Amino acid sequence: MERPSETISVVSYNIHRFVGTDRRFDPERIARVIHECRAEIVGLQEIDTHFYRNGNQIEHLARTTRLEVVHGPTRWNRNGHYGNALLTSFPVSDVRRIDLTVPGREPRGALDVDLLAGGCRVRVIVAHLGLNILERRLQVKRLLDIFSAERDRMEIMLGDFNEWIPVGRPLCWVNRFFGKPPALRTFPSFMPVLPLDRIWIRPLDALVELSVYRTPLSRVASDHLPVKAVVVPGGKPEIGCAC
Repeated sequence: MERPSETISVVSYNIHRFVGTDRRFDPERIARVIHECRAEIVGLQEIDTHFYRNGNQIEHLARTTRLEVVHGPTRWNRNGHYGNALLTSFPVSDVRRIDLTVPGREPRGALDVDLLAGGCRVRVIVAHLGLNILERRLQVKRLLDIFSAERDRMEIMLGDFNEWIPVGRPLCWVNRFFGKPPALRTFPSFMPVLPLDRIWIRPLDALVELSVYRTPLSRVASDHLPVKAVVVPGGKPEIGCAC
């Protein structure tokens, strides 16, 4: 299928604190993978600046990839912070940070960012959900509640959703709202069997292509593989399909 001329690329990538499957802490390796993906919008999870004592590696990552960074920390102390981030080549018009923490569980959050992309307004949510099924149900409900009934712009939700059961309630709720894209296996990176990393686009007909970025470098740089979507800005809104 011929790709439309006006497209943008979106990536979701859990970088595992810059630690690869060989247990090496290597921010430069992550930067190379992101650069090779050639995306204008990159949502990152497990950003951890606690390890880096000579500066902030997420700022270094932004300089290396020549993308603007938006921070979404969920934990921080005097040594640094941990959480999500968004890298983008598009102008950022607004940023909101959503607390997804469930009492008694690890702090979680999401970035909610408005971009001006390809002449269109695009809303991007970058999230990293919890490990407990009940926790994820609450977090997905909270995320879906923030979306307006008015569909006047493209909406993208991406991240590590820690959910792999195709008929599980959290995935059904999101698929019903956004439409149901392919579920691609991204974890573990050396032999992926679980589709933990997701990208949803609304309207669904704006999605041109969805793929996993699988190379010798990406297999070792993190325990997750990046997932990449190619989308056409704009498009006719449609009602999401059921599971």
